[in-house]
Amino acid sequence: MSLKISIITATYNSARTVVDAIESVNNQVYDNIEHIVIDGASKDDTINVVERVGKRVATIISEPDKGIYDALNKGINAATGDVIGFMHSDDIFYDTRAVEKIANAFTINGTDSVYGDLEYVQKSDTNKVIRKWVSGNFTHDKIKNGWMPPHPTFYMSRKKYKELGGFNLGYKIAADYDSILRYLYKGEVTTHYIPETLVKMRVGGASNRSIANIIQKSKEDIKALKNSNVPWFKALVMKNLTKAPQFFKK
Repeated sequence: MSLKISIITATYNSARTVVDAIESVNNQVYDNIEHIVIDGASKDDTINVVERVGKRVATIISEPDKGIYDALNKGINAATGDVIGFMHSDDIFYDTRAVEKIANAFTINGTDSVYGDLEYVQKSDTNKVIRKWVSGNFTHDKIKNGWMPPHPTFYMSRKKYKELGGFNLGYKIAADYDSILRYLYKGEVTTHYIPETLVKMRVGGASNRSIANIIQKSKEDIKALKNSNVPWFKALVMKNLTKAPQFFKK
C-alpha cells in the first residue's frame, strides 16, 4: 500500500492566491493524498474558494488562531497520513509529480524525512524565477555553517512529529528554522535529499518584509541555535551569506 501523504495549508484572507495552491495539490498524479486546510477565521472568500476548488481537501478547520505556526500545529494534530508536509497558500508544487517523488524517496531510502530544492518566483508570474535554493546533501556539520533545507520542501513522518513535537509558538518568524534544528541536528532525524525542484514560493515572506522583521528574524535565529546547542555566530553569518549564490542559480 502506498504511503499516505498529509499536506497542510494554512490560510488567512488568502482567497486571491489559495486557488493556485489547491489546484497544485489537485493536479498531483500521486493518489494517496490527504489535504488539510487550517484557516484563521478569514474575513474574505477563502473558505468558499477552498470548498469550491478543493477536490482533495479532506479536512477544513476555520477558527481564530495564534498565527501561522499555531495553524500548522493544528494541521499536524489533524493529520492521519504516514508523512506530513506543508503547502503554504502562496506556494505551488513545481510539477505534477512532486508528491510522487517525495513518496518514492521515503519508500526507497527508508528515512524519517526528505527534502528538495526550491524556487523563489515573482508574485504575479510564477514562471519568473527570482532565485533558486539548491539544497545539496545533508551532513550534521552543515548545520553549524548555517545550512537548512527549504522548509516548504521538507516532509517528515507523522511518527517523528508525534515524538519531537511541532512548532514552538514562542517564535513569530523562525519557528520553522527552530524545528529543523530540533529535528535534524538535536533530534538526529534521518533525511534524504531529492536533487530536484519540488516547490515554487512567491517572494514576499514575513521574514523579509522590513528591516524590523529581518532584525527580529536574526534574534529568533540566535535563540533557536542556542536552544539546539549549535554555535550561533558562525551559523548565523553563514546562513545569510550562503543565500547570495541563489540569485545566480536560475
